[in-house]
Amino acid sequence: MKTFRLTMKYLVLLLVAVLLCSYLFLADESTNDKAQRIHEGVLTLDTHVDINPKDFTRKRHLGMSLNADVDLLKMKEGGLDAAFFIVYVGQGDLSPEAYTKANLKAQLKFDAIHRMTQTLNHDLIVLARTPKEVRAIHAAGKKVAIIGVENAYPLGTDINNLDGYFDQGARYISLVHNGHNQFGDSNYPKGDDPISKHHGVTELGKQLIARANQLGVMVDISHASKKTALHTLALSQAPVIASHSSVAMLHAHTRNVDDDVLMAIKRNNGVIHVVAFRSYLKPTAGKKLEAINVLAKKYKLPQGSFWEEGDRVFSAIRKLPAAQRLAYFNEFRQIVKTYEHASIQDLVDHIDYVVEKIGIEHVGISSDFGGGGGVTGWEDASKTLNVTAELIKRGYSETDIENIWSGNLLRVWEDVISYANK
Repeated sequence: MKTFRLTMKYLVLLLVAVLLCSYLFLADESTNDKAQRIHEGVLTLDTHVDINPKDFTRKRHLGMSLNADVDLLKMKEGGLDAAFFIVYVGQGDLSPEAYTKANLKAQLKFDAIHRMTQTLNHDLIVLARTPKEVRAIHAAGKKVAIIGVENAYPLGTDINNLDGYFDQGARYISLVHNGHNQFGDSNYPKGDDPISKHHGVTELGKQLIARANQLGVMVDISHASKKTALHTLALSQAPVIASHSSVAMLHAHTRNVDDDVLMAIKRNNGVIHVVAFRSYLKPTAGKKLEAINVLAKKYKLPQGSFWEEGDRVFSAIRKLPAAQRLAYFNEFRQIVKTYEHASIQDLVDHIDYVVEKIGIEHVGISSDFGGGGGVTGWEDASKTLNVTAELIKRGYSETDIENIWSGNLLRVWEDVISYANK
């Protein structure tokens, strides 16, 4: 019996020693080490990555090291596990012919994503159609591709076209992009559009929301006007997302959502994904765009963001005489130096605001890589770890970080599927 008591005494002392060592290890763990450990342990999911079909061919694909914000090597280096790859087509005329052309362009992007996951890079990345598949693919050590549709415009006026998109893997859809369309009003009227054309969601838009709810497709309010966003949140029977938007109270950009919309997202049990887009995060970035537009006027170039009007702007620049083109770019570079870029700290400031206003269960993260996104410290997918490190510095726990990166979105997605199954 004495031997037994001594043995138990030594076991207790050993256990105390192990616990003490573990505590000291964690206490001495550096922020970088802690960030690495937590980052590797959570499922990181970016809800908005724009694509170019030219990067989905046998000669050039995401399995290579590309001069692009996102490729599979950068995702691996940065620990980015999953991403919504976006089927986006810009706004055109509201005519049957234009809808047909837009649908063909959308199909090119669906095909590109399927090529990546089925042939080009099928050993590295797999298409997921449910949250369960997202988790299973991640657990198997592969990257996860999910499809989102930005701008419902290519659907035309036949709501049943959404069924075809769903069959191809689309799991969220936004009603609008830049410019009002057949489904509702945008935050960014184009051309001769009035500020508000439909005063929110149209009758066709109501049908689209209802069909999305029935199919299990998440409805996205990014790029919608405030009226359209609030109308959508009131109409949808399932939770809604803002796939890539930030906070208007920190920077009153038209692409950001105000407290009214945030509170409606909370009531809807949805989630807003704060986006790493410079001009949406801080006024200095917005002033940079204003200065670029003043410069464009000087050289008689089109007004508008490079990212939103890129083809039109660059085409006009190429037509300038060589001397003017050189002078333009010299002045452009000076503007870039003058105005500070937004940073990861600014991104997480917006996350902090959402958490304090409507709760941590209603916030996520998006990059808008490929569409102009990226901030100092998170310039491309290879730097994704830095976002987790900043969240740790702000005091977020591992559970918090898991929910911000993917848990909240997957919960919403599951709720949307649950409603559809009813």
